[in-house]
Amino acid sequence: MEDAAVGRSTLRAKGQLTLPAKVREALKVHGGDEIEFKVLASGAVVMRGLKMIPADQAWFWTESWQRGEREASADLEAGRVETFTDSESFLDFIGVDEK
Repeated sequence: MEDAAVGRSTLRAKGQLTLPAKVREALKVHGGDEIEFKVLASGAVVMRGLKMIPADQAWFWTESWQRGEREASADLEAGRVETFTDSESFLDFIGVDEK
């Protein structure tokens, strides 16, 4: 995406402002979503749209789980996979004794 001026907004007395539509689109946010602000040393402010995640699904978005997802995807793309036709051969592969 190319840098572009997309409009202006006036800060209201209570610190509120309306984000221009193109900014909301760029952040991929809608009503009720959160926006994170980061102030850089230069004084510039970076905004990032955040989506709420249901508490029972938060584990999936932890850095360690996402790292595992990236590793699994890389393994799949590189063909580093094993396929099993039955549970016995899978259990034998992972070293589980069925007894």
